[in-house]
Formats: sequence, structure tokens, C-alpha cells
Amino acid sequence: QVMLFEFGGGAVEAGGSLSVSCLASGGAFSDYYMGWFRQPPGKEREFVSAINWDDGVTRYADFAKGRFTISRDYAKKTVQLRMNNLKPEDTAVYYCAAGAETAQNMAVVQWGPGTQVTVSS
Repeated sequence: QVMLFEFGGGAVEAGGSLSVSCLASGGAFSDYYMGWFRQPPGKEREFVSAINWDDGVTRYADFAKGRFTISRDYAKKTVQLRMNNLKPEDTAVYYCAAGAETAQNMAVVQWGPGTQVTVSS
């Protein structure tokens, strides 16, 4: 079974940029569709972005389009989410996810522990 661990994140002022990365270990990591979700304070977890290991095809939530970029490094077994022009409403715990692609976004079978991103105004 694939294990996920996020790193990066932290605190930044509005308008700034930040990256979070996810290291996949164990199992056949490339068999999984990889993505990022986030959970803002007091709200439900929501889809952010996802990527296919093989062809690199990506998908984004509407709020992420034009500001966030997901990428993968097969050799390093990492998936990165680069976030630009951050807004206070982007403040959340960001979770790496592995699973299968669905019509809506993805069905998650494994979560990382999460990493905090805080954007101050």
C-alpha cells in the first residue's frame, strides 16, 4: 500500500507563493491517481487538483485554476502543488491523496497526514 507524506507549507502573506510536496513510498505508487485536497478551518475537505502519473494530465478546482500548478517527478516519487497569488481563504490543511480518477475528481484510498498553509491578509 502506498504511503504519503507531505512537506512544505507554512505561512505567507496574501499575494505570496508557496509550494507543498508529497512523497509517495511503498507499493506501486504509479498505479495511483494523485491529488491534493484541503480543509479550511471549520469547513469540509475539498478537492484542489490532481494529476496522472503516466501522461501528466491535470485537473483543477475552479478556485485553483490560473493560480495553482500541480506537477509530478516520477524519479523522486513526488507530487508538488505550487500555489501563487495566495489569498487568506486559501488557509487550510492541505492533504496529499492517492486513489483513482473519477468523473467528479477522484476516489481516495490513501491520505497523507496533512500540512498547514496559512495566508495572512
